[in-house]
Amino acid sequence: MALTADHLKRVFIRYHERLIRHREALNRLNVYPVPDGDTGTNMSLTVQSVVEEVGNAQGMEAVTGAIAHGSLMGARGNSGVILSQILRGLSDTFRGYEEVGTTELVRALDRASDAAYQAVLRPVEGTILTVLRAAADAAAETGTGAGVDLGALLASVYHRAEQELENTPELLPVLKQAGVVDAGAAGFLLLIVAFLEEVTGLDVIVPERIFNGGIQTARMPEGSDSRPTIGGLRYEVMFLLDATEESIVPFGERWLELGDSIVVVGGDGTYNCHIHTDLPGPAIEAGIAAGRPHRLQITDLLDQPAEAFHAEEVGAAALPEFADAPVAVVPVVAGRGLVEMFRGLGAQQVVTGGQTMNPSTLDLLSVVNQVHADTVILLPNNKNIVPVANQVTTLTDKRVLVVPTVTIPQGLAAMVAYFPANGDGSQLAASMQTAANEVKTGELTRAVRSSRTPIGEVAEGDWLGLADGDLHNVHENALTALTELLEYLVGEDAELVTIITGAVADPDVTAAARVWLTAHRPEVEIEFPNGDQPVYPYLISVE
Repeated sequence: MALTADHLKRVFIRYHERLIRHREALNRLNVYPVPDGDTGTNMSLTVQSVVEEVGNAQGMEAVTGAIAHGSLMGARGNSGVILSQILRGLSDTFRGYEEVGTTELVRALDRASDAAYQAVLRPVEGTILTVLRAAADAAAETGTGAGVDLGALLASVYHRAEQELENTPELLPVLKQAGVVDAGAAGFLLLIVAFLEEVTGLDVIVPERIFNGGIQTARMPEGSDSRPTIGGLRYEVMFLLDATEESIVPFGERWLELGDSIVVVGGDGTYNCHIHTDLPGPAIEAGIAAGRPHRLQITDLLDQPAEAFHAEEVGAAALPEFADAPVAVVPVVAGRGLVEMFRGLGAQQVVTGGQTMNPSTLDLLSVVNQVHADTVILLPNNKNIVPVANQVTTLTDKRVLVVPTVTIPQGLAAMVAYFPANGDGSQLAASMQTAANEVKTGELTRAVRSSRTPIGEVAEGDWLGLADGDLHNVHENALTALTELLEYLVGEDAELVTIITGAVADPDVTAAARVWLTAHRPEVEIEFPNGDQPVYPYLISVE
């Protein structure tokens, strides 16, 4: 058989379903001491954008154009950006044909491999690039045989890609140290699976060890102070860049001086750019020098915990008494309990996001434009989201004010000062900022790697107490870390302590913390609402 435009649409529906099914297995393949925005989640979100864009497209030209554009605009993380370039290489080849057969697929895989290697400024073998090249070589070798049909070609491509995937630890030492294969390459193998299943109608059984458990959590060897050959830098910077083709060359040269894991993909005036760097400011300035950066995302990789949260919830609608307020508030928050808290205090809409799941500028902008009010106050509730929120102010006809809250307790304190009857947006934002500044905040989370910090050595798995965003104490026991943090935060002048329990809070630790507060701070009122938030088992607010 040959692939038509409708077949291609079904291929990407299959691929998205496979990525969703195996998302957590791919996420567990992370080799970095600190997770870099989980690979399975990033690839599934990238392909979700493709599926949404091809939905109403008809004909090969429209479908392939939607694949290329949807993957470019929806790319998330390093793996998503590389995947978008692979899909662009495939779609650019397919676009000139009404049907895709063996000859076209051979050309497409070769073109996709060339494009992916060119997009990565420092290509590393043992990654998705290696497996893609092996798939293209297998296609070229098999496709030269007489009478080879598309199903046989894809079967050969799949088997070669699977073999090369299993071999990635031999090519990349950090994979071998961690006992895993490359996550991005595993995600790419599922694309070949989707093509093979669409053409043959058979169910492909993927390797059990990789996709159905049996993968150990990646970690660096004890006592190792060295960085992997890829990753290891503190910030992930991503943005779309409107620029000329001529300006991309000096832009890429400048980025080579600033970091690693560099991917610049796109064309026709729009490029999706990704870098790991210790210098996010100069990385963004390079983009400004080259053209117009937008949809900026900056992630502090050292702040990301081991287990990423993948939100399924959507923004909550306003309560009737706040729906028509002249000044609306839109917070960024994750966790059903926290969503209801913000909603109960008057939030008109909620953008689902937070640590490890930073929303894009477009995500914030779309919600801002949905609310009824002409003036909107944004509460980022995370330091990584503050610069993204600031981008929104110039992208809409609405008046957007950012109260730069960096923790959830700050955001809740700001909401308490929200009185929608006051139609003066500037005055309201100032009052909310004052309220946010007056609350002491604490967070308890877990270290995902061993490191040296200003307060001493931290081992992977230790519990970390953060006071107003700064690391305050470390202990291997969760309760000890929590009570040490409470002892510091809850002074003699404290009147109310609110400990918001998260999705992974231990009931025994929660009960023991209540006992400790009752014994050591008997005059303080205590509340333990359930926020169901990811990442942080406990969020603390002291007033």
